[in-house]
Amino acid sequence: MLGTRPELRIGTRGSQLALWQANAVAARIAETGGPPCRIVVIRTTGDRLQEAPLSEVGGKRLFVKEIEDALLRLDIDLAVHSSKDMPAILPEGLTIAAVLPREDPLDAIVLPTVPLKADTTYVTIEDLVAELGQAPVIGTGSVRRIAQLTRLVPGARFAPVRGNLDTRLRKLDAGEYDALVLAAAGLRRLGFVSRISMALPPAACVPAPGQGIVAIEIRAQDDEVRGIVTPIDDPWAAAALNAERALVATLGGGCQTPIGALASPAEGDLLELVAAVVSLDGSRVVRHHGRGRRTDPAALGAHVAAGLVEGGAGEILDEVRHAQGAVGGIQP
Repeated sequence: MLGTRPELRIGTRGSQLALWQANAVAARIAETGGPPCRIVVIRTTGDRLQEAPLSEVGGKRLFVKEIEDALLRLDIDLAVHSSKDMPAILPEGLTIAAVLPREDPLDAIVLPTVPLKADTTYVTIEDLVAELGQAPVIGTGSVRRIAQLTRLVPGARFAPVRGNLDTRLRKLDAGEYDALVLAAAGLRRLGFVSRISMALPPAACVPAPGQGIVAIEIRAQDDEVRGIVTPIDDPWAAAALNAERALVATLGGGCQTPIGALASPAEGDLLELVAAVVSLDGSRVVRHHGRGRRTDPAALGAHVAAGLVEGGAGEILDEVRHAQGAVGGIQP
């Protein structure tokens, strides 16, 4: 058995997806001969403020702060997060030691159980937009998604939607929204893949940095726990996350900033990173992409970030910060 601890205490939120993620980590640790795991549910500020839009309560870092505090206090041995919830710069003394293989990173459009037109297949974005109509109510509180989708559906009204996945789907099916925009990864992991009406290609909506990646955070000096989780690390997902996080850190992006980034394997040992920064009203978009070695993902992230700044992304982000104030997470 790896390590000498009688058990590992895994800190996580109590949401459906968070518990799925924590159990997935525990199962992989068991498969590699690690110690038994006990899941410790920690209620975060974000969980307590379910009705408030993220932009009003401080952003998605509210879903990790209390868990990171527990890790620093030695109350837990490791923390499991959706990596897109994590700040670009981690608190001193903490580090990401491993990640699970990446699930589908794209954003997904979800329509009510009974679509507007029966037996419709959405082959293109244009088909989907035609289905939604001129002024749909779309459920999302993400400024990144709103900024990009405003370009696709100019007449849409965007409304915040919070709660567990099944709660959001019930609100959609009850008619409170015409569509939801959700991470495809969560839908797939929780068994709701049939609810995906269309996955949005990056050309239409670049996903959040880290979307689809489960991250394992530990105390930086805890070599024993690092040795236990290293065998379950996925090197390609880790490289992709490092590239995307480096891009956000270089841009100085916060949780409620319209930055999209997606790194994926290219030929050989290369990573390709595509990214976009969009003005809040969707009127301006700066895109850039690049390739780099998987062994140096931070350099790739910094390179693509520099290309975005050269194209005018800095001015857009300055306007966003002036309008909203910077907050500290990566991206919803």
